[in-house]
Formats: sequence, structure tokens, C-alpha cells
Amino acid sequence: MPRLSEVIAALDALWPAELAESWDAVGTVCGDPEAEVSRVLVAVDPVQDIVDEAVKLGAQLLLTHHPLYLRGTTTVAASTFKGRVVHDLIKNDVALHVAHTNADRADPGVSDALAGALDLRIVRPLVPDPADAHGRRGLGRICELEHPLTLTELAARAAERLPATAQGIRVAGDPDQLIRTIAVSGGSGDSLFDDVRASGVDAFLTADLRHHPVSEARAQTPLALLDAAHWATEWPWCELAAAQLDQISDRHGWGLRVHVSKTVTDPWTAHAASHTDSTGAPN
Repeated sequence: MPRLSEVIAALDALWPAELAESWDAVGTVCGDPEAEVSRVLVAVDPVQDIVDEAVKLGAQLLLTHHPLYLRGTTTVAASTFKGRVVHDLIKNDVALHVAHTNADRADPGVSDALAGALDLRIVRPLVPDPADAHGRRGLGRICELEHPLTLTELAARAAERLPATAQGIRVAGDPDQLIRTIAVSGGSGDSLFDDVRASGVDAFLTADLRHHPVSEARAQTPLALLDAAHWATEWPWCELAAAQLDQISDRHGWGLRVHVSKTVTDPWTAHAASHTDSTGAPN
């Protein structure tokens, strides 16, 4: 069995910390470098339900996309929910490692996994990494559909292919508009609208779209928008990451057992649809 330090070195080669945004918090949160690792759990969020799952599974390493402490802290007291996570991880000899915006910008990365889940052909990064001479790394991906779909059909595909959430897929645009090219970005993507418009694509699929950026985007161009749940757009990366770690394990003869959590950690739990026959706002 490999030591934790060996597995972490392999993860850092996949998602180098220097690719992360300056505000991000990536890397190993807790764990003994000399501890042996035989089982790994991959998930989006390092929340209590996922930690409980890792402990029950007997994993020695929990790999998540989202950081536990993004803005720092002055306490890991078990009376706080994040402190309880740290206590439970350490008590049960489970290390925690985070690959966040470094996994977003990697090749392949989070948006590659999202494009793959939607059966899209990747053309290039939406925001290329200037340090990548091959032009493959960067934020988001510009993609093509094998056959044009209406916006309604594309939304239905996204709803079918991405993990089910209470939100589903929100759509802005003409339902009958034909979509041939699309930009995708896992996670919050409305900061990328300028890049999306400049790319000339027909549609943009991402998460956490806000009212004002969407209103302004729709006023400027006929760009169609598809807004999925944040967790759902990033979960496909878990399967990609697990497959990459499996390949590394096979190459080194480590015999790791790598699992992907199916636990839904999207915070929204229900959705009540508005009545579509309404003629306007209530009186």
C-alpha cells in the first residue's frame, strides 16, 4: 500500500497547486504523510454526511473538490460544524485533500467532465491558461454538439445526464433556438459572461446564475443560458478524478480502491413550480 505522501504527490501532479486562483485554499487539510492508504472516497463537498460516509467505508483519504476552510479560521473546536468535520476525520485516520480551482483549470478538469457528461465535443478552453503552450488548460470549455438541438432539447439532455437536484435546469432564451455551439463551466460561471460573448457560442451552461448578470447578458445578445445546480455541474469531475486515480494506482501497483460518493450534497431540497398560466405579477 502507498503512503499518503505518495498518493498526494500523484494528486498534485494531476492538479498542481500553482494552477489554483490566488484566493483559493487547495491541498491537504489534514492527514499523516506516513499513513498507509488503501481506500479513497471522492466527493464534491467535505460536509459531515460525506465524512460519515468515508468513515463507514473505511477510507483513509477523502478527496473533495470544495475546500473545507476557504477563508481561514481561528478554531477547529468540535462545537462548530467544520470543527466537528476535522475532529471526525482525525479520530478516524481519514486524510482530507482538496482540488478546487486547480482542478477547474487542469487538463482534463472539471469542465471537461461536465462536457463529457453532456456528450459534447470539446474544441478549446473558454479562458485559456496563458502558461499552457498546448492551449488545453484553462477555465470552462467551448464545445460543439454532434447534431444541433433546440434549447428545449438541450435542457432536457442536461436534466437527464446531470445528477438530479431540486433545482433541475433553468433556461433563459427562445425554447426553439437551435444550439450548435455551447460554452460550459462547472460551478459558478456568471463572471465569465464577457468571455462567453466573445467566443460567439449559441449557449452557455453553468451554475449559480444571478438575476442582473443574466438580464444584462440577454439584453446584449441572443445567447441562450442554462443554469444547473452548482453541485450537479461539478459532480461529474468526481468520476473523472476517480478514474485518473485508478490509472495511477494500476501503474504503480498500489491496489487502491477508489469510490465516488453518490450522496447528494446540493443544499436545496425541494422545488415548487410557479403557475405557468399567470399573466403577470400578483395584484
